[in-house]
Amino acid sequence: MACEESQAVTIAFRNKGHEAYSCDIEPCSGGHPEWHLQQDVIPLLDEKWDMIVAFPPCTHLSSSGAVYWKEKQKDGRQKKAIDFFMKIYNSPCDKIAIENPSGIMSTVFRRPDQYIHPCQFGDPYFKRTGLWLRNLPILKTTKIVEPLYHWHGGSTRGGIKKDGTRAKSKLPALKSGSVQRSKTFPGIAEAMADQWG
Repeated sequence: MACEESQAVTIAFRNKGHEAYSCDIEPCSGGHPEWHLQQDVIPLLDEKWDMIVAFPPCTHLSSSGAVYWKEKQKDGRQKKAIDFFMKIYNSPCDKIAIENPSGIMSTVFRRPDQYIHPCQFGDPYFKRTGLWLRNLPILKTTKIVEPLYHWHGGSTRGGIKKDGTRAKSKLPALKSGSVQRSKTFPGIAEAMADQWG
């Protein structure tokens, strides 16, 4: 699992009997350092893997930071993040899934194969997340629950109206820090292990 310090998906796959490893430049927080490769994932992409599930950083890619895109394009941060995403997608592994929120990849690469929310997998939150898949089926919902909150970092939620303003969401926001926001919800991790393992 590339760029996965939380080990949520690694643990879900391990619980199903698969030999799975997390990889991140950060130490793991999932409690299993013996399954964690603390290093840059790029040198590992050419090794033989049955599947890569990747969670590349979205800091310079996500639509929630679109107001900073011009600055990030000018100084090269966004290009570097796009190149990192594409190196994972274009690696020689046959089966690949890349998770990222709505953002620039839909324009510079292609739209994701599907968008998912935690509330489709038993966790009561809205958090729109894209999955770019290669030789893997789309995730089927497992347990639809009523969302109680938007899971985000504090931006105004709701769609853009014709006058350019944003509609207010009827759901309250459950604000979280960027590290907490980047962790995979248990229901999604279980679905990945069940359906792709």
